[in-house]
Amino acid sequence: MAENDNSPAGERTEQPTAKRLEQAREQGQVPRSSDLSAAAVLLIAAGGLELLGGWCGGQLHTLMRSGLSLSRERALDESAALGAFGSSALHALYACAPLFGLTVLAALAAPIALGGRGFHFQALAPDFSRLSPGAGFGRMFSANGAVELAKAFAKFLLLALVAALVLWQQSGAILALGAQPAPVAIARAASMAAFALLALAGTLALIAGVDVPWQLWRYTQSLRMTREQIREELKDTEGAPEIKGRIRKIQLERARRRMMREVPKADVVVVNPTHFAVALRYDEQRMRAPLVVAKGQDLIAARIREIAEEHRVPIFEAPPLARALHRHVDLGAEIPAALYVAVAQVLTYLAQVRAARRDGATPPPPPAIEDVSLDPGPPLH
Repeated sequence: MAENDNSPAGERTEQPTAKRLEQAREQGQVPRSSDLSAAAVLLIAAGGLELLGGWCGGQLHTLMRSGLSLSRERALDESAALGAFGSSALHALYACAPLFGLTVLAALAAPIALGGRGFHFQALAPDFSRLSPGAGFGRMFSANGAVELAKAFAKFLLLALVAALVLWQQSGAILALGAQPAPVAIARAASMAAFALLALAGTLALIAGVDVPWQLWRYTQSLRMTREQIREELKDTEGAPEIKGRIRKIQLERARRRMMREVPKADVVVVNPTHFAVALRYDEQRMRAPLVVAKGQDLIAARIREIAEEHRVPIFEAPPLARALHRHVDLGAEIPAALYVAVAQVLTYLAQVRAARRDGATPPPPPAIEDVSLDPGPPLH
């Protein structure tokens, strides 16, 4: 999102976000193309007539013959007439059900193919603003209404031309139907109807090839957002900066408490002597190298020293080593190989001090750790 462009702050120049698209889908706002749906329905209907037209026509022919062969007595008998009507209705439904089912599936599949699957009850909620006559006239006489009217007129002319051409091409076959037996004529009529529907479906498919990209572009344009809306959405999604700062502060405080709980378990606290403090723990049986279990500077360093003194954890003053440990080693990480010798000197000295106190001897002098060299590189945080 460019912040240095010249577009006004309230102008919708940004592409819709995933959240905006999902909200629009939940409200029933999805791209639609009536031409695509009509083409799909006509195409499936043409295929169904070609495959099932003879069978459906035969069933309806049988139904018509049985209906016209009703005797006078049964026709005047009210209960018999109602029973015959119910039976005929079921027979007609049975004959038309395959074609009806195929067209319904096509009518449902076409919008799903364009706008995606999903059903949301919010889209069914009544919107009384659509009943406003003023708004309706405004839509009719708007620039978009004029474009839609021109499109509808152009589609009508094109479809009428195709239909006229099909009728002209099939006129001889249509006139010949009257000379054919009824079952043959019905099957032939179904085949010709399938051809006509196929021609119209092909025409609508060409129109849909233009209309679908147009509808997708219009849909995206209608959902475009301003930079301010993008910022508000990010604030709602990720939280306001004040809340994020508060959460971050709480997280840091909890991490600090966990760190302080590790200080009593440390083997030594290396200090600088007041600015930095780093607590180390080393288990020769389970660790490859000493771990940094706590570290901090200034007030945190002072608190680490206090806890170490309360729990009698040895404190060793080595400013270069304390600075290097604090700068280059993450909390909970092993010390780098470049610091092995310096840390080993500290741990060895502490072990000698403990042994001297146990034996009543004089403790050795602390080692002078003046030069701590590390490989150059960016500091760890």
